[in-house]
Amino acid sequence: MSYHFSKTVDMPIDAAAAATVEALKKNGFGVLTEIDVQKTFKNKLDVDFRPYRILGACNPKFAYQALQAEDKIGTMLPCNVVLQEKEPGRTEISAVDPIASMRAIDNPKLGDIAVTVQSMLKQVIADIGK
Repeated sequence: MSYHFSKTVDMPIDAAAAATVEALKKNGFGVLTEIDVQKTFKNKLDVDFRPYRILGACNPKFAYQALQAEDKIGTMLPCNVVLQEKEPGRTEISAVDPIASMRAIDNPKLGDIAVTVQSMLKQVIADIGK
């Protein structure tokens, strides 16, 4: 089983990031963090890397439910969405599959939450670039 689902869009990374944030909002998520990996590697390591961003997305309702069911689940939150420019003007967008993540935890209460969040994140990916 894959641990993510992805889609490639004909957009530069800045436009894809804006479209992703909008799709996340439309589907009940907010972005808590944004890491510009390319910029961080340049500043910290003085190395060049392709445009690559990690968005930490959260749906407060489901995060709350998950934390009620499993107090250490915060180690796996927020849900990461990765954008990487594979070639100029083409960006791959990938979201973590919460079902794959939850398999590592022996708590059946998380199953329904993971299924719902997976469906929501799949919709986010589908909504980008429509």
